[in-house]
Amino acid sequence: MQRARATCNIGDMDSLTELTRRLENLIRAGTIAELDPEKPRCRVKTGGLLTDWLPFFALRAGEDSDWDPPSVDEQCLVLSPSGNPAHGFVIFGVYSDRFPAPDNEPTRRRRRYRDGALVDYDTATHTLTATLPEGGKVELIVPSGLKIKGDVDIDGLVNVTKDVVAGEQKISLVNHRTSGVMRGNALSDGPVP
Repeated sequence: MQRARATCNIGDMDSLTELTRRLENLIRAGTIAELDPEKPRCRVKTGGLLTDWLPFFALRAGEDSDWDPPSVDEQCLVLSPSGNPAHGFVIFGVYSDRFPAPDNEPTRRRRRYRDGALVDYDTATHTLTATLPEGGKVELIVPSGLKIKGDVDIDGLVNVTKDVVAGEQKISLVNHRTSGVMRGNALSDGPVP
């Protein structure tokens, strides 16, 4: 009985090498090397390779969309469905020594910004907190008005550029008049609408 002998020619070896290379390139770990926010695209350093400009994933990129680009040196993955990194996509958001997790509380969702601002929602305490750095400010632009239901505590000055009106009778802080006023130590009657 003769043993079958496997043979392999040079063409088969080239095909096997190409297949191995493509398999290794399906998923590659790396770090963001450059960012072009206008395109939006990034380049990734992965092993000895610097990719071309590749698109990166966002939470939403349709009728509703998010803008939250990666940082240079942030860890990421390049997904190349064909095994060719030139046609890849970048998934970022892998914690690292350079960019550690901003929190470790399982009931709290935290967003930390590069200037030190923090926005938290804690499901255990049902508390939404925004902490801004020195010089920070909050602007709400609501063309149709703003309604707050519940108690409001203000520890600081309130500057109003127009008027303040109170109650169902819409009593103006600026223009209201009171009746039954006597000069001296007497108290006035309530405001007149």
